[in-house]
Amino acid sequence: MQSADLYSFVTRVRDTAPLVHCLTNLVVTNFTANVLLAVGAAPAMVVAREEVAEFAPVANALSVNLGTLDLPQSRAIRAAVDAANGAGKPWVLDPVAVGPLAFRTQFALELLDAKPAVIRGNASEIISLSGGTSSARGVDSTAATDAALDAAQILALNTQAVVAVTGETDYITDGRRVIALSNGSPLMTRVTGVGCALSATVAAFVGVAGSRDEHWTATVAAIAYSTVAGELAARDSALPGSFAVAYLDRLASLDAQAFEATLVQRDVALS
Repeated sequence: MQSADLYSFVTRVRDTAPLVHCLTNLVVTNFTANVLLAVGAAPAMVVAREEVAEFAPVANALSVNLGTLDLPQSRAIRAAVDAANGAGKPWVLDPVAVGPLAFRTQFALELLDAKPAVIRGNASEIISLSGGTSSARGVDSTAATDAALDAAQILALNTQAVVAVTGETDYITDGRRVIALSNGSPLMTRVTGVGCALSATVAAFVGVAGSRDEHWTATVAAIAYSTVAGELAARDSALPGSFAVAYLDRLASLDAQAFEATLVQRDVALS
């Protein structure tokens, strides 16, 4: 895929500042908001069940993260998803820790029927959602991303969503095609919220897509941009605290030339 086509979504986000409604976990709310601001989007953390259905249609996209899920939040998420769907707004599902935990796993499976535009998770989460046996340890995957490729394809075909499996190598598929991205840094796993904020970034990029046909490219663009920024930030700082700041700075400043020069991608043949 041409890097210019991917970077065009960065330009769209910066030019239009899409409003992203985030129903995310308590641990990462601040970092997620800062990441969205850094890429040029506008975050909104409207979480009350009494308000989410009113607010979701106003936003360009909805990001749903199950990290600290409880019953009240599950009801708010359901109301927000229904309202977003009713207004024709795309939404992204981040199925944190599904598989080992029954409540969130059942809820995530129910949400699949509500047609997310994108599902982004680690290998264990995607395997679990597709009907396989999870090998997760809490929120962390114990499976390599390539082990989830078949599961991702099945999930994409069954839900008609774009499915992104993220890890050391990231794979993004719509069931008919898949691309692998090999940027990033181990430091991205040492800062709380980088993965969760990535799902919100995907929502921002999908929120500026012209149609559902562009959701796959928008998802590739969001993950490529975020991981290239992470790789370059790791060159600026070698420790987690300063890396978090450097990452935000790179997200805010990464230009098309540096993006193209750093991006590592390849097409993958589906079985």
